Amino acid sequence: MWPLAETRSCPSLIWTATEETTFTTFTTVQSMACESKYGSEKKMAEGGNDAELLKEKANKYFKEKDYDNAIKYYSEALEVNPSNAIYYSNRSLAYLRTECYGYALADATKALEIDKNYIKGYYRRATSNMALGKFKAALKDYETVVRVRPNDKDARMKYQECNKIVKQKAFERAIASDEIKKSVVDSLDIENMTIEDDYDGPKLEDGKVTLTFMKEMIEWFKEQKKLHRKCAYQTEKITICGDTHGQFYDLLNIFQLNGLPSETNPYLFNGDFVDRGSFSLEVILTLFGFKLLFPNDFHLLRGNHETDNMNQMYGFEGEVKAKFTAQMFQLFSEVFQWLPLAQCINSKVLVMHGGLFSEDGVTLEDLRKIERNRQPPDSGPMCDLLWSDPQPQNGRSISKRGVSCQFGPDVTERFLKENKLDFIVRSHEVKAEGYEVTHSGKCITVFSAPNYCDQMGNKGAYIHLRGSDLKPEFHQFTAVPHPNVKPMAYANTLMQLGMM
Repeated sequence: MWPLAETRSCPSLIWTATEETTFTTFTTVQSMACESKYGSEKKMAEGGNDAELLKEKANKYFKEKDYDNAIKYYSEALEVNPSNAIYYSNRSLAYLRTECYGYALADATKALEIDKNYIKGYYRRATSNMALGKFKAALKDYETVVRVRPNDKDARMKYQECNKIVKQKAFERAIASDEIKKSVVDSLDIENMTIEDDYDGPKLEDGKVTLTFMKEMIEWFKEQKKLHRKCAYQTEKITICGDTHGQFYDLLNIFQLNGLPSETNPYLFNGDFVDRGSFSLEVILTLFGFKLLFPNDFHLLRGNHETDNMNQMYGFEGEVKAKFTAQMFQLFSEVFQWLPLAQCINSKVLVMHGGLFSEDGVTLEDLRKIERNRQPPDSGPMCDLLWSDPQPQNGRSISKRGVSCQFGPDVTERFLKENKLDFIVRSHEVKAEGYEVTHSGKCITVFSAPNYCDQMGNKGAYIHLRGSDLKPEFHQFTAVPHPNVKPMAYANTLMQLGMM
């Protein structure tokens, strides 16, 4: 009888045999099995090390505020080790920084599926839901954090802030009336507003905006002075500008480079005039002033940030209340609802803030019929015009933002053909060079807020459309200095802290 075979530290394989050939065979199988196990463990260890190296590389890019590369390497780390909650949480934060709130929410949720005790996952998911205006869902996650960490002051503060918003929304719904809402204008007595003797700023001429008034107002704003409220309440090419996001001094740089608006120098500003930047009031009053001065040669389209939810979270509401009154913000809210959603130039180029639609078959006539005097719905053509984004592959996919959709080159091609257009111009996305041409030249993105939020390092751009063919000419510019007021200075406290 042969003795028991040696186990070789592989306890699951203990073989006996009575014949030498059989013993040899079993020993060989045993050896191969153990080596296979050791090889797998070694590969897993090596894979884990590789994933950690990729994560560290991603962290380095994140610290440098190169969020696109951070996302790339977090994604590669997840390919190697897809069961690591930290990798998903880190990528979620990078998506938050790039405003891909839908992707951020998905990653935070995945992190919690892997490890339901991972507290940062609840933070990330709450922040994503806050950014999407889903306050009740955010509150639920903050409640979880506070329950697990009752002595965490930061968590308790965020919970209290979120709870305050939820209660405020509930109160607003409770007092809402089905009656036709009276305009703020009806409650204003502009005629009897007096301009104090010590006010030496710009004044309207016979109640009207003039070019002199606009030049004086721009200089007044440069010095961070406040316009009198009476003035504020009354207040062969075309140049297309994208998002300006409260970056007043960069707006002035556009006018310095490209000339002030006039009957011979028309402009179109493509939404997102306010929020994030802390000079949003100066931006919007300047733009509205030029609209009054040149109503047929200065055009403003609505962006997704000309809405109440965005203004509440990202600073414009807080800024207007700090510099003027809550009543003035209500008036801005009313005016924003009347801004056009799109503009067609010479029946060849369609300009909108976001992009194309979740379904085929939408026509220009359909767009004319949209009831725009409202807050945008969560879906449908109005939502898409404000929120959608292009993608390189054909078809449509779920939006990275968690709102509307992403549309491919084939969607663009069909829309243009059906509506007899040449191309579309949209904004809505930060681009490193200030603009981007995609979908075989049929979809152009322009973004006019350089070094967005003082951290992205991107260029700004504007577009000239000239002549009968409206061939686009791109002009780039870099950020200029501004007074020491940080972006998001007036934003909701949770949005300031939640991105940390």
